[in-house]
Amino acid sequence: MSIHIGKIIKKEFLKRGCTKSWFALQINCDRTNINKIFERQSIDTDLLLKISKVLEVDLFQFYQEEINCE
Repeated sequence: MSIHIGKIIKKEFLKRGCTKSWFALQINCDRTNINKIFERQSIDTDLLLKISKVLEVDLFQFYQEEINCE
């Protein structure tokens, strides 16, 4: 799988222009974990759903696109 979901999350996070502190509060994690999320190759679906809602983007679409390309 060629998806690096952490990089995609970081890109969407930067587009939105929010702070790491705000983002951490919204997804209920410590601010220090935000960089770790950005580095992840894969992510738990519950957390991905939370992040999708907070960033107002369907992050699952990237996996669907990967499935459709195979």
